[in-house]
Amino acid sequence: MLNVKTELLTALAAALEQLHPGAGAKAAFENPKAAAHGDLACTAAMQLAKPLKANPRQLAQQLVELLQASAPYQRWVEALDIAGPGFINIRLKPAAKQEVVREVLGAGATFGQQASNGQRVLVEFVSANPTGPLHVGHGRQAALGDAICNLFETQGWNVHREFYYNDAGVQIETLANSTQLRAKGFKPGDAEWPEAAYNGDYIQDIANDFLARKTVQADDRAFTASGDVNDLDGIRQFAVAYLRHEQDLDLQAFQVRFDQYYLESSLYTSGRVAQTVQKLIDAGKTYEQDGALWLKSTDYGDDKDRVMRKSDGGYTYFVPDVAYHITKFERGFGKVINIQGTDHHGTIARVRAGLQAANVGIPQGYPDYVLHTMVRVVRGGQEVKISKRAGSYVTLRDLIEWTSKDAVRFFLLSRKPDTEYTFDVDLAIQQNNDNPVFYVQYAHARICSVLTSWGGDVATLRGVDLSALQGPQAQALMLQLAKYPEMLTAAAQDFAPHDVTFYLRELASAYHSYYDAERILVDDEATKLARLALVAATAQVLHNGLAVLGVSAPQKM
Repeated sequence: MLNVKTELLTALAAALEQLHPGAGAKAAFENPKAAAHGDLACTAAMQLAKPLKANPRQLAQQLVELLQASAPYQRWVEALDIAGPGFINIRLKPAAKQEVVREVLGAGATFGQQASNGQRVLVEFVSANPTGPLHVGHGRQAALGDAICNLFETQGWNVHREFYYNDAGVQIETLANSTQLRAKGFKPGDAEWPEAAYNGDYIQDIANDFLARKTVQADDRAFTASGDVNDLDGIRQFAVAYLRHEQDLDLQAFQVRFDQYYLESSLYTSGRVAQTVQKLIDAGKTYEQDGALWLKSTDYGDDKDRVMRKSDGGYTYFVPDVAYHITKFERGFGKVINIQGTDHHGTIARVRAGLQAANVGIPQGYPDYVLHTMVRVVRGGQEVKISKRAGSYVTLRDLIEWTSKDAVRFFLLSRKPDTEYTFDVDLAIQQNNDNPVFYVQYAHARICSVLTSWGGDVATLRGVDLSALQGPQAQALMLQLAKYPEMLTAAAQDFAPHDVTFYLRELASAYHSYYDAERILVDDEATKLARLALVAATAQVLHNGLAVLGVSAPQKM
């Protein structure tokens, strides 16, 4: 149906050109809000009415007559109806809808994907400082980042996944001090235990392994403990490597990978922070006041100027962020997407201001941001706030162990990132239609069962006669399949993997309705093969969509 739609769109553009030169460039179809209105809709007549000073319904009639005279509309369109002030509703012939089955079976796992566009995008996500286990908020960010990467890959982008973290600073010193105290035998509640220290049981685990002189290996670092409780720097390095290893285990359980880990400390040791500050000074975008160095960020739309270097000589958080994003641009990433919590909202304006003020050729609006809210976890009807291991929050691994990787991913992606979300553990383990991931996966497994019962080779279905697919449920299912490529494109443009979850639920619903309406393994061979081709195409699109989310498509349930 993609080819059908392209033919119809080309004919529409030609007709619009006849009515008004230049109008063909804006040829487009819309999806009718109600299925009864048709399969496609066109609002071009209403848009052209004003420049042509014409009655929109009369203009729509002229357009319809031009379309009806074209070969693609004669071949693929059953009816063209004018509604309201000038809407044109298009009803396709069954043969037009059947084309999508051939397209899906022909393309297989690549259905819906675009050819390489030669462009590179860097997606930074998770980026958790190694001070504790990953919590469910990090899980939401991991699911979002990975799905957005997958979406961009379907659109032909070369995607680079990056994890940025701080291996120095106040939080890391607190981690080191907390671990040292545990190694010396102190614990939370003791008079010697600082209020700011980390209290989770994982701190004791780190201390025990440090004293045992163990070696820890993470994806980006390794360290062997000295066992000396007075070796604070060694404790710091061991604790960072230990927790990076723990994060790796969390991410492996979630099946998330990264191409690069980038250290904030490297921005200082390489001199990039100092170079960035000097660029801003040289550009005349800074000033000294009260012993501090300020950025004139109000010149770029910020609500107030921002301190860059404090009176004690230390830099504020956004300064290394500016330096980091300059490196992203210099590495050839013209498009950058940052997945962060809503608590980072205030950094957007100042980072973008710093990048513009540095005057290094970075375009306005760079980088893009996707901000997400935190996640509440409910189990047994009660909110769960504490993990024994973490001390103060539910970890990502807790959630995976209570449910499954698939459920966690699908659930965390099922809402817009900036909306509050409550993860219902009990719902995530239910095996019924109330559980959305089960509902979608069951549709795939149900089709696989039918295909197994048939016992034939799915590849042979690519060339079968599809004319038997005439029923309303079959046609509705084919229309839903045809929406997949455009849905992927829109979801990538809008950074909206939740659109994929919505689509998959609608596709599963359309399949279940079809399954209930028509028996597939009927005696008539031609009808059976046509129906098998349709359900095989549905299974393929379900598989493709779930893969974008990082969710499996089981063959049995």
